[in-house]
Amino acid sequence: MTVDAADRRLRRARLLTVVSVATNLGASLLLPGVGLAREADPLRLGLGTVGLLAFVAAQAGVLHAAVTPWLADPRRRRRHAALAAATAVSVPLVGPVAAGEWATWAWLGASVIGTFPLLLRRASAAAGTLAVLAVSVALTRWTGGTVRDALVITAGAGAGIAAVSWVQVWFWDLLVEARQGQAAQARLAAAEERLRFARDVHDLLGHDLTVIALKAELAARLAPTDAGRAGREAAEVQRLAGSALHRVREAVHGYRAVDLAEQAAAVGEVLRSSGVRCTVVPPVGELPASVAADLAAVLREAGTNVLRHSRADWCRIEITREDGLVTMTVRNDGALGDGPDERSGGLRGLADRLAPAGGSVRAHAEDGVFSLVAVLPVPS
Repeated sequence: MTVDAADRRLRRARLLTVVSVATNLGASLLLPGVGLAREADPLRLGLGTVGLLAFVAAQAGVLHAAVTPWLADPRRRRRHAALAAATAVSVPLVGPVAAGEWATWAWLGASVIGTFPLLLRRASAAAGTLAVLAVSVALTRWTGGTVRDALVITAGAGAGIAAVSWVQVWFWDLLVEARQGQAAQARLAAAEERLRFARDVHDLLGHDLTVIALKAELAARLAPTDAGRAGREAAEVQRLAGSALHRVREAVHGYRAVDLAEQAAAVGEVLRSSGVRCTVVPPVGELPASVAADLAAVLREAGTNVLRHSRADWCRIEITREDGLVTMTVRNDGALGDGPDERSGGLRGLADRLAPAGGSVRAHAEDGVFSLVAVLPVPS
């Protein structure tokens, strides 16, 4: 599973799904509780309460597993087994409660059917539904109830609960698949860029290395008979090698060139996708490559800090250029604590990176708002 458990927006959607499904299933369990309230025998009341509570606990575990895609499969299977065991135990414990007066287990059976969309495929759910209906009918006959009422309750209410649960979990699965698709798209884009760069390097070096190999072979053959020409060929090999090295360096420089405005926009999109309202004010005009690369490093660190070390609802990224200085300010709310201290490794590393160029980084938190300011001179 490629879904990150720390994804803020996915966590919120997961919480909403849990609340919705739990409300749906929990409401169905109120009606077996009515049977407990009508039971006069203390022993049956106690056993029925134990059975109902065991079922509720097992059902809660299955619900959590259904909306936790990163949960390990062995733990998921144990929760499913616990629900099956709790359902089986509920038959002798809850079935006799309010016998003849209230279809206690029929209502519990409806909740069992409502849980099937969280566990089973369509065919298995249909088979499970038939089994639950058979148990409901058998218990109703044994306790002296009306079979028709039991069937209506277990089948009708169960189908309604199952339909609502299925829709909610289906929407959750769509969100998870969409998040997986975004992650896969990002990985594909990175892979395509690496392949493009590999093709460019191959095209650059392929011809030059072939010529260098031929020239070196020729110089080796001429060395015993014509030392002067062999020397000239060797010098040509040296020139070609230097030229190839220069071209590769130019290609790598172009590959690593940074568009700071694009970087700021990309960080803003990442923050927005995580549920943070982000405003980006890009620089006016182009910045020197060295300045853009240094500020991009600061920007990446700042974006990481917003996601990992705050509960931000908003963030503002602003890059200004004035009097030969470029200033980048990243501010966000939801700061935890008083901000970084002198032992903060990330900020110290950024300060060390900017220092050779005459730049500086400072950060502080006030009233829950964290500010990071990086300043760099622009070479004339």
